[in-house]
Amino acid sequence: MDTQREPLPYLLEPAPGFGPNRAYEEMREHPPTRVRMPYGQEAWLATRYADVRTVLSDPRFSLAETAARDKPRTGKETGERGGLFTLDPPEHSRLRRVLAGRFGTRRVEQLRDRAEEAAEALLDRIVESGPPADLVGRFAIPLSTTVAGEVLGVPPEEHHRLWTWAERRLTGTATEEELRAQAEEYSACVAGLFALRRLEPGDDVLSCLLRAHDDGVITKGELSALAEDVLVAGFVTAAYQTAGSFYHLLVDPARLDRLRDRPELIETAVEELVRYVPLNNFILPRYALQDIELGGVLIRAGEPVLVALTSANRDPSVFENPDDLVVDRTACPHVGFGHGPHYCLGAPLARLEMRVALETVLRRLPGLRLAVPWEDLRWKTGGAVNGLHALPVAFGTARGAPARERPGRRPASAGDGRTGGHTDGA
Repeated sequence: MDTQREPLPYLLEPAPGFGPNRAYEEMREHPPTRVRMPYGQEAWLATRYADVRTVLSDPRFSLAETAARDKPRTGKETGERGGLFTLDPPEHSRLRRVLAGRFGTRRVEQLRDRAEEAAEALLDRIVESGPPADLVGRFAIPLSTTVAGEVLGVPPEEHHRLWTWAERRLTGTATEEELRAQAEEYSACVAGLFALRRLEPGDDVLSCLLRAHDDGVITKGELSALAEDVLVAGFVTAAYQTAGSFYHLLVDPARLDRLRDRPELIETAVEELVRYVPLNNFILPRYALQDIELGGVLIRAGEPVLVALTSANRDPSVFENPDDLVVDRTACPHVGFGHGPHYCLGAPLARLEMRVALETVLRRLPGLRLAVPWEDLRWKTGGAVNGLHALPVAFGTARGAPARERPGRRPASAGDGRTGGHTDGA
């Protein structure tokens, strides 16, 4: 069994071209190693696929322990809220059940028409104004906020404020002082949303949370924490996953051409893109509840373990030619949405958004290509998720008419293409 090594600095930013940091290749050749985050105690880092799945699913590794520990983290503040991200089963299972029905695959699929309408409306504006166009600020972000807002029960006029707050939380683009200053504004915004849903209850997540609170299923503190959980996750990750996916397709136009010619591959391509795009830079550690052997090292009770999802998704023992983006990869058991009891609740919604985004953009924007060299693109790194500042593209207009209206479709209202405040590309 390996002995402890001198801790290495971590986080590992993506490599040029927005691939995984090459240091992971060497790390996978060894057992979990010791690392040091900017704040908090030292931790073990699991990079192999099997080790990552073990840490995420074995009940001997606890997420709830982070609430009482000086956990490894990126900032000074711990940001504890008491929601899904700080609980283990069975308490975690109790709260997750409150929301699970709102994010099931069958229920999410009912949103397809709305997502398609939103995508078509955004692309109408892009086609009308002509190239170049920013697929981040004018498409990926407003599409995600429109669809997420529909699910959560957030009116369009609040999308900008919630996006700005959530994006800064997840991407590490705000200082601790700025985040603290925004916390009061955020709390007031959420209180207003709950007041609105009390006056106009609906079939949305916030209304669902209010009913659960009124029925005594969740406490007032849990109501607030769950609202923050879904608002933070719902407004950011799908947008940056979509934008990152388009980037990786655009750097090899043959991939785009293949998906355009064979749209039946899009569903498979979405899974491959979730595996391939290094979206998650950091997720919360798990603490060993007892001495555990993991991948050849002894993790002692009370020690934290971090997992590198990006590294696990490139593990050659699981994925053939893992550094190749294969849009028709048939076996893709990725951990891009996590694994175990904390598997991403919004995964079905993210998949739907990505499928709709690929289908509509490939049909509406022929000749799609990067409008700048890929080396000139800038990425937001160093936080929990990685995202593009902007993705300027050029395209033709010879074909790509909007889809024929279907009976019963509601008029689209996908914002003005600037949802999220990215008018300056930042």
